[in-house]
Amino acid sequence: MKSAQAWRGGMKDMQILPAPRHRAHLKKPTWIIVLVSLVSMFLVCAYVYPPHNSAACYVFSSHGCKGLSNWLPPAPARELTDDEIASRVVIKDILNTPRTVSKSPKIAFLFLTPGPLPFERLWDKFFQGNEGRFSVYVHASKDKPLHFSRYFINREIRSDKVVWGKISMVDAERRLLSNALQDPDNHHFVLLSESCIPLRNFDFVYNYLMYTNVSFVDSFEDPGPHGSGRYSEHMLPEVEKKDFRKGAQWFTMKRQHAVIIMADSLYYTKFRDYCKPGMDGKNCYSDEHYLPTFFHMLDPAGIANWSVTHVDWSEGKWHPKSYRARDVTYELIKNITSITESIHVTSDERKEIQIRQCLWNGNEKPCYLFARKFLPDTLDKLLHLFPNYTRI
Repeated sequence: MKSAQAWRGGMKDMQILPAPRHRAHLKKPTWIIVLVSLVSMFLVCAYVYPPHNSAACYVFSSHGCKGLSNWLPPAPARELTDDEIASRVVIKDILNTPRTVSKSPKIAFLFLTPGPLPFERLWDKFFQGNEGRFSVYVHASKDKPLHFSRYFINREIRSDKVVWGKISMVDAERRLLSNALQDPDNHHFVLLSESCIPLRNFDFVYNYLMYTNVSFVDSFEDPGPHGSGRYSEHMLPEVEKKDFRKGAQWFTMKRQHAVIIMADSLYYTKFRDYCKPGMDGKNCYSDEHYLPTFFHMLDPAGIANWSVTHVDWSEGKWHPKSYRARDVTYELIKNITSITESIHVTSDERKEIQIRQCLWNGNEKPCYLFARKFLPDTLDKLLHLFPNYTRI
């Protein structure tokens, strides 16, 4: 008994060592850490150094640059310059001013031509019986035209030399607008060339333009060499590359939009100085970029983003298709006037086709009221077809 107690006492004095623990060997998830690190670096680089061409954009996203911008964090807002603040205050005030409707609102038709107007007799038919609902202004940059219609006599404004692709083209447009704005009854403004013809009767055109809630200014994003490839960083900070747009110059616009063009000097100056042939080794044409970019930046919801003047670029050349007498048929006009979608094609290697439904105050409507490039030899056929095709 005593020996058993002594054994227990001895056990108390002994140091009891814990049994060794067997831990399972844990593998570090090295491959996960490496993968997460690479993806993080990839995203940081994409944010800090965004891709500058459409091909690089498709590496990041199957939807191109637009898809990439949707999931990248928004860039911090840039602080506006003093000139930008002053310009935007004036433009915003003009756009927010309630429109005054005169008792006899008119459409101003602005003809930009180097000389004679080969379709003056056709326009005479178009205007007949609608006196008091329109006005005519002619900018003849080379030769003073000899007129056959009473609607065009003494309607020339002071004109200056116009060189294709240079700012003088925009200057001529502004000169036409400033003259037409002197008449407070002019509520809508249509820019036309000497090769333009009307596709509808006057009532259709008048109602289409006077009762719309937008201006028909063509504007789209082209990431290719003939779009944003023409951009110059000299336009910074006021005009950024992401806002640079392209479009046909043949607009129709509301009076408020015509006024803000006259009020603008900041953005006009940027395009005058840095969007011209040979700039930075590239050919930039201000008449294709100034107004599309200007309205995209300052009133994007106020424009339709397509022109109501049809032109056919299907031949894929530097200039659109020209129509000769043999091309002019009732079916041709009918086909043009039945188009309800506006199509743009980018100039990058993908040749992306951008299709926009033509909506008039939210409702689908035919896109086009006018068409160009018709050659002078088409006049007789057009005069013969005019009473029929304008009833389409």
